Amino acid sequence: MEITPDIIGYIAAVLTTSSFLPQAILTIKTRDTDSLSMGMYSLFTAGVFCWLIYGLYIADKAIVLANIVTFILAATILSFKVYNHFLKK
Repeated sequence: MEITPDIIGYIAAVLTTSSFLPQAILTIKTRDTDSLSMGMYSLFTAGVFCWLIYGLYIADKAIVLANIVTFILAATILSFKVYNHFLKK
């Protein structure tokens, strides 16, 4: 089996997206965002969205799939952070 750039892309997508899952699952379960940085999650979510747009632009399925999943998770965590910071007192 030949290792192609596509295979490397899918491996990278699985590894980076799955590395984010433990934090996402914990935050979704507990709704606790006190230790999370608003700035970091804002920038991270925006960056993931840009990677998603880039992947769509170049039609790279690995980039698109990984960033769809990561964007949904990051946006969910960011929404909990925003809610806890501004609305929950």
